[in-house]
Order: sequence, then C-alpha cells, then structure tokens
Amino acid sequence: MKSSALGNNILETEVTHISSHGIWLLTHGKELFMSYEAFPWFKDQPVKSIIKVEEQSAGHFYWPDIDVDLTEESIEHPERFPMKAAVS
Repeated sequence: MKSSALGNNILETEVTHISSHGIWLLTHGKELFMSYEAFPWFKDQPVKSIIKVEEQSAGHFYWPDIDVDLTEESIEHPERFPMKAAVS
C-alpha cells in the first residue's frame, strides 16, 4: 500500500534553532544564520516572538512582534548593510 501526502507544504520559512549565538532560519531548503552581533534586535526577545516570522515576498522576512524586516541578502551579507537601528 502506498500513502500519498495530503495538501501542500505551506511552511516554507521557519526558525529552526535559537542559541546563545543567534538564530537559524530555514527558507525554501536553505538555512540562514543570524548572529546576535549582526542582528541585535533578536537577542532579548521571547521565543514566541522570534519564531513568528512571515515571508512577505520572496526573500523578504518580517517578524511582526518585534517589528523587524530583513531580506535574504541582508542576512547572508550583513556587512553590506552597516546601518543598525537602536536596540531598546
């Protein structure tokens, strides 16, 4: 007997790991790492706020509880985007 999958895979972007060093984001089979040094907005946030991520368009991610939006390029190459918002 062969089972077939029901429905579509709707979870294309998710936070897969949170550590003392940063966050891992899995999107479309690609894993991206965000260190707290480069992305300080996440450091002292509750887990429920970090894992609530939306992909608003291809390669554009938004965390509504933290009001942070990032592109895949800015995550892969944070050195190209040196401006950082103040962390409160």
